Amino acid sequence: MKKLISLIPFLGCIACSGAYNNLTTEEFASAVASGTMAVVDVRTPEEYTAGHLQSASNVNWFDQDFIEKIERAYPKDTPLAVYCRSGRRSAEAAAKLSKAGYKVSNMLGGYVAWTGENRPVTTYAVETFITDGGLPVSVTLIKHGTLAISYKGLSFHVDPVSGYGKPTDYAAEFSKADAILVTHEHPDHFDPEAIKSLSEEGKTVLVTNGRCAEMLGKGVALHNGDSFELPGGVHLDAVPAYNYSEGRTMFHPKGRDNGFVLSFDGLRIYIAGDTEDIPEMAALKGVDVAFLPVNQPYTMTVEQCVAAARTLAPAILIPYHFSQTDLSALPSLLPGIDVRLRDMQ
Repeated sequence: MKKLISLIPFLGCIACSGAYNNLTTEEFASAVASGTMAVVDVRTPEEYTAGHLQSASNVNWFDQDFIEKIERAYPKDTPLAVYCRSGRRSAEAAAKLSKAGYKVSNMLGGYVAWTGENRPVTTYAVETFITDGGLPVSVTLIKHGTLAISYKGLSFHVDPVSGYGKPTDYAAEFSKADAILVTHEHPDHFDPEAIKSLSEEGKTVLVTNGRCAEMLGKGVALHNGDSFELPGGVHLDAVPAYNYSEGRTMFHPKGRDNGFVLSFDGLRIYIAGDTEDIPEMAALKGVDVAFLPVNQPYTMTVEQCVAAARTLAPAILIPYHFSQTDLSALPSLLPGIDVRLRDMQ
């Protein structure tokens, strides 16, 4: 991951406790919505899985290496917003993090107070990455090929679908999107009803490949090699995604579908779409986070994923779109890359 180059202003209320800020749920929600604070749920993984704030990643306060885990994930000039069930554990965590050099806000009343006010929560896992300028980019791992990204208070959805294993009610679970990105027209990536649920006239930018734009009768159609500027100053490159192996080329023919590289203030995230380990990946070296599909025979085999990861050399690899493929060997096959195996079936 790239090093930070600037300091983010710290948001917090004027009522402080010790070296960290205590925020009411309303103040906490406002601070988080600004997009300048990384949200950390310090409860156990079991509590987190049962439900958590929409932008929150999980680091368990009870882990002996809690501070070390925080330091690996968050630079010290990125403000942190922490919470637990009732506020007790997070207050202890906030005090220790403040002593370690972080600027921290703690939510009074915790998750109990938050849900008691019917504020939004989710059960999807969230991964948070930090830009060169210290801003958090939170990626919600919804399912299969579907992701949601939060940055600077904006929301981007990639290949949103309503069904496919984990039924998703976009109208109820998510606010309207600032941008929707669609890689290609297969139904596990292209769902007109989900797009409709997430879209708001005059707000939502829809970016697709040429075929999806034709099918919808709208949208910005990008072809391999095209670029586009998304809201929030996010630069988007459309890159090739296709099958080349004999007997597979009909699944994703060359030149039709897109992968995407999104650049968030120096942080580059590659969302490969449906593809094999194509030679064009060699031009993408320098990505920080790579989402690679491992769903043979439609995308990559495990061996192809290893080859692609070695070519790309990302700091972090998150396999996705893998269905029943056994990925357990990937971490040992890719030393030097942080391989994160998450529930993306």
